[in-house]
Amino acid sequence: MSDVFVSYARSTEAEAQRIAEALRSLGYQVWRDDELPAHRAYGEVIEERLRQAKAVLVIWSAEAVKSEWVQSEADRARNDHKLVQLTLDGAPLPMPFDRIQCADLSGWNGDVDAPGWRKVAASIAELTARAAPAEAPSAAPAAGPRRHSICVLPFVNISDDPQQEYFSDGISEDIITDLSKVSALSVVARNTAFTFKGKSVDVTQIARQLGVGHVLEGSVRKAGNRVRITAQLIDGAVGDHVWAERYDRDLTDIFALQDEISRSIVAALKLKLLPAEKKAIEQRGTASAEAYNLFLMARHHLDTGNMGDPRREPTIVRLCRRATEIDPGYARAWALMGYAQGIAAYNYGRAGDDGSAATERAIEIDPDLAEPYATRARAMKSRGDTAAAFAEIEHALRLDPDSNEVNSVAAEMYYDARRFADAVVCFAKVAAASEADYSSPGVMMSAYLALGDTENARRAGHMALERVEKVVANDHSNGAAMATGVNALAALGETERAREWIDRALLMDPDNPLMRYNFACALAVHLADADGAVELLKTTIADGPKRLVAGILTDPDFDPIRDDPIFKALLPAVETRLAR
Repeated sequence: MSDVFVSYARSTEAEAQRIAEALRSLGYQVWRDDELPAHRAYGEVIEERLRQAKAVLVIWSAEAVKSEWVQSEADRARNDHKLVQLTLDGAPLPMPFDRIQCADLSGWNGDVDAPGWRKVAASIAELTARAAPAEAPSAAPAAGPRRHSICVLPFVNISDDPQQEYFSDGISEDIITDLSKVSALSVVARNTAFTFKGKSVDVTQIARQLGVGHVLEGSVRKAGNRVRITAQLIDGAVGDHVWAERYDRDLTDIFALQDEISRSIVAALKLKLLPAEKKAIEQRGTASAEAYNLFLMARHHLDTGNMGDPRREPTIVRLCRRATEIDPGYARAWALMGYAQGIAAYNYGRAGDDGSAATERAIEIDPDLAEPYATRARAMKSRGDTAAAFAEIEHALRLDPDSNEVNSVAAEMYYDARRFADAVVCFAKVAAASEADYSSPGVMMSAYLALGDTENARRAGHMALERVEKVVANDHSNGAAMATGVNALAALGETERAREWIDRALLMDPDNPLMRYNFACALAVHLADADGAVELLKTTIADGPKRLVAGILTDPDFDPIRDDPIFKALLPAVETRLAR
């Protein structure tokens, strides 16, 4: 947890370090990207630190003005109303930052009485709720009271049936959600917490790594209509138990049990639960344990089901439909149903409901639920209403910046709009949420390459390939997985193996439009085969979903062949198909 996040271009690293040290001397906790942990994705850490910081200090320079990363970080800070700007060389700022106050630190030598520095210090003091140095010149301002912080580790499934893991994961996620509603408590995001799932961990090490004071761990045993949950709250500094309890209840009491666990943690940390927070925690969206159980099964299937398997989305829809039959007012089930229907229509061009009806029903029941706005954004984009689609997805991100479904749609939209720095942040969050997701690291690799970041592109490629190989080992005909694997193999230099995969997959799944499109990407950007790419794209234009056809115009993977005459010859057919 930091008071100040520092954003800067690499050419001004020395100045950024001096500014950071000056802020630390005033008692602030400062973070910049020289502290990135080696084991975590760059975009994921940046997103987390941006969200946690009370102030974001953007150091503008000629290079920073051209940096998509710096502009993206500045834009997020502006939207969160915690942006502080300074310039080192007077370079013209990009819009809309040229309309916001910016301190001038050109030639600054560390003088704390310099007008530019005093302007920066006063803004940071206001944002972090400290006394400004001008008001307390004799001493560094004392740090304000830090919020309590906690990481909820995924509860372990100790049921006799390993397929009950969906239930233990659901309990863990809902406890994270409940505790996040407590204003006095800072909670590590679900995506970060779940990176420790299935691993033997040292709680004190996790606490140091994440900068939290406490860690919650536990287990769930579900058998028939009975459930046993054990939970332990641990002091992250010394590893001692602060609170521990075991609960044996009927499954029908699951909501009261979750409320009791959350209240017990709040009490153990000696925090005050405000009436509005207590009410928010108790709102489960349904009073039916059966509907809730079905929803958890559907959500788990989304996270761990076999991507690219044509049975995945219909299974989710059936589970959610049954949940809404039991409780027609269950907004989360309606939202997930709409999201799955939208995936089927958007990615695969499948006929039938595109999710609009279920999505609108979810919003009608609960207008504060983020996911249906993401599904609505995807549908708007498909209809060509791009401005409205981005307004919708940005609204969804404000409602829940950690939602996997919201980040998945946002990542797609940013990528298609060639906003690659924004896309990798969202893709990284989605990829971290589920090790079954090979698609997000695959497209993230492409986005990193478009940014010229070959090191992170290789990391994403290795992640994608590792996940694809696990999927293909169990499902040899999964064309979507093989398409991602081909791109990763080609990017990593294994061109012969990539071409072998293409030949094999086209024999097994010749009519898969998403697979053929992604093979075309690999041929264009990695294998220098414009002819092969164009042949595959012809089938995309003929019978692929419009979302893929539109991608031919914007996808950075086709940039290497855009000037090729045979590629240019495709474009009239693309425009004709999109105009239908």
